[in-house]
Amino acid sequence: MERSIVHIDMNTFFVSCERLTNSELNGIPLIIGGGERGVVASCSYEARRFGVRSAMPIHMAMKLCPQAKIMKGDMELYSKLSHDITEIIQEKAPVVEKASIDEFYLDITGMDKFYGSYKWTDELAQTIVKETGLPLTFALSINKTVSKIGTGEGKQKQNLQIPEHMVQPFLNPLSIQKIPMVGEKTFQLLSRIGIRKIETLSKMPCEVLQQMIGKNGIELWKKANGIDNNPVEPYTERKSISTEHTFSQDTIDFAKLKRIILGMVEKLSFQLRSEEWLTSTVTIKIRYANFDTETKQCRVQYTSADHILTKTATELFDKLYQRRMRLRLIGVRFSGLVRGTYQINLFEDTEEMLALYQAMDKMKNRYGFDAVMRCAGAPLKPNTKNEILKRKP
Repeated sequence: MERSIVHIDMNTFFVSCERLTNSELNGIPLIIGGGERGVVASCSYEARRFGVRSAMPIHMAMKLCPQAKIMKGDMELYSKLSHDITEIIQEKAPVVEKASIDEFYLDITGMDKFYGSYKWTDELAQTIVKETGLPLTFALSINKTVSKIGTGEGKQKQNLQIPEHMVQPFLNPLSIQKIPMVGEKTFQLLSRIGIRKIETLSKMPCEVLQQMIGKNGIELWKKANGIDNNPVEPYTERKSISTEHTFSQDTIDFAKLKRIILGMVEKLSFQLRSEEWLTSTVTIKIRYANFDTETKQCRVQYTSADHILTKTATELFDKLYQRRMRLRLIGVRFSGLVRGTYQINLFEDTEEMLALYQAMDKMKNRYGFDAVMRCAGAPLKPNTKNEILKRKP
């Protein structure tokens, strides 16, 4: 049976959300992001015509499109509308994967036996637009890779259906940059040997690609040939991540307690960024030597930046730890999670801060978490307990 996989992409989601609440923003170049030293979190099609792109420094975007209006993002609004869209899709689709705050994969294999798959998807799209007022594009094909590429093309050609016999003719004339896993470095490497179109890439021996770019070479060859057996993963919403540290000996060493909290926050923040989550609530937990347990929490703007979260965590600890009795346990929990990357939260921070986080995370991913740490942080000891994430079906 031919698989039927749908990719739904909410068009310029942040911009569309802002326009939903303020019609005066319709039709004008609009940039969502931070101040002059920040970066573009999202931009309207009117701004893109001038060359503005996501993750571009704001000052560069303003040189390209000086007439653009810049707005600070509202993650509370975006998260609420994303949740509304998710509920609509989950109510109707048999298998749903929420790939990000504004992207969804649906597995509707077998639907064509009872109801045309494209017709069903089109009616779902109309329902989303009618109930939320937000525009979207979708593509229907045999796997996730082709449907995602189809959505990108559909923004110019309307919603697409790409059956199995049309997959290669559809892919062949496109640039290899349309393949999701092809970044700028890979594109430049392949361009130097004349590979710029997917058709050329699909005819390359996969062994040669593997020698050129490593283990990803085989995956890249498969995608160029329209092969992707990855399943649509049923969506579950992570509610929280947390970690606790139990002392082998009860302590009242205030400086030590602060260092350990900072170390725990830094580790959890790195986990958020690695798994592409943002948190809105920070909770500190302490347990005294007499087993009395107390907690204190605070809401923050959605973030995964440890320079923000450490400040919040230490302030909470200062307010919570008042009895000056020895402690046997401390814990940190981040909750109220939504999908998103640090990049889309750069409504206040600078491009230098983004570059710092990217460099730090790259080193941590390559050499391990302890490869680079803030000087105030303290590595967690072996008796640290990582509590695991509560999930909501």
